[in-house]
Amino acid sequence: MRRIPALSLAAVTLAGAVTLTACGTETTGGTAGAPAAAGADRTLRATEVMRVTTVHPSTGMTLLEGPTFDADGALHLVDVTAPAGEPKVLRVDLRKKTARGVHTDARGAYTSAQFSPYDGRLYLSDYAHGEVVSTAPDGSDPRTFFAGNVDGAPMNPDDIAFDRDGNLYLSDSRGLSTGEDRGRVVRITRDGEQATVLADGLAATNGISFDADYRGLWISELTENRISYLRLDAGGAVTSRHTAIRVDGGIAQTDSIAVDAAGNLYQGLHGRPAMAVYDKHGKRLATVEIPAGTAGLESATNVAVTPGGTTAYMTVSGPAGGYLYTFDALAKGVRQSNGG
Repeated sequence: MRRIPALSLAAVTLAGAVTLTACGTETTGGTAGAPAAAGADRTLRATEVMRVTTVHPSTGMTLLEGPTFDADGALHLVDVTAPAGEPKVLRVDLRKKTARGVHTDARGAYTSAQFSPYDGRLYLSDYAHGEVVSTAPDGSDPRTFFAGNVDGAPMNPDDIAFDRDGNLYLSDSRGLSTGEDRGRVVRITRDGEQATVLADGLAATNGISFDADYRGLWISELTENRISYLRLDAGGAVTSRHTAIRVDGGIAQTDSIAVDAAGNLYQGLHGRPAMAVYDKHGKRLATVEIPAGTAGLESATNVAVTPGGTTAYMTVSGPAGGYLYTFDALAKGVRQSNGG
C-alpha cells in the first residue's frame, strides 16, 4: 500500500502510515529512475482500460489496490482511502468498462483483496485496525476473520497470500510510520483461530506472494527497496531467509508482488506508475510502463493476470484518480497473480 494523508482515524488510520505498506513514504510525479539492470531496456507497454475512481474530497486521495478475479471472471479491487459510505470494494465489468461498489463500511482501510481457495470468500486486510475481514463474493455477509494482537503486538496487515489449503499469510507492515525494522510475516490458520509470526525484523513488509511451486514466499520490504525470499517446509514454517533482489527504484519504493505461472515476479512501485519484472533468479526481465507524458498518476501498486491467460490488469493511482491499465504478461496467470 502507500502513503495516505493524515485523515481521520476512521477514514484510514493510514495517515502517513498508510502510505501504508503498499506505498511509500513520499510520492512525487510520474517519472523516476528505473534500475539499470538486465532487461531494463525491455518495455511492456500498458494501455488505459478505464478510470475507476476519482479523488475523494473528504480524504484527498483515491488509491486502488488488490485486483483479483472471482470465479465468474469479474475483477474486484479495493479503494484504500474511500471514506465511510463510499465503495471500499468495487466490482469491475471489463467488457462494459463499468464499476460498481459491492461493499462499504464505517471504518475499514482495506489494502488488499483475495479469494480463499478453502471457502471461496473474499478476504480483505484492514491496515488501520489490524484486522482481516471476509465477505461473500458479492460483498455481502461481512465477517471479522481475525482481530487482535499477535505475539503481544498489534498488526498493520498489508497484503495477503493463501496456501493451497486456505491458510492465510500476511505482510505485517509494523514500523513503517517510525522507520523501524519491525515488519513481520504472519500465518493465520484457515479457521482464523491461530496466528503465528513466521519472520520479523523486516523493513516495512509490503508485497507477499508464494512462488510458483508453493515452496517459499517472496516478500517486498518497502523502506529498503528489496525483495526477500522465505523458504518454507511442508508445514508452512520458514526454514531459511535471504535478500533475493535489490530494486534500484530511485524515488520509487517496492509495493505489492505477483507471480505468474513461469515464476516471474511483478513488483509494483510506489512513487512511479510502473512495475519491474524479474525472473526467479533475480534477472531483470522488463519494465511495465504507462504511456510517457501521462499526468497525475504516481504509483502502480498491484496487478492481476487473467487466470489461465496472459492479459494483466494493473492498478494505477494518483491525483488524476484510480485507473486500470492492461498489458501482456510474460506467462499465464495463476493464484499467485490473482490478488493479494
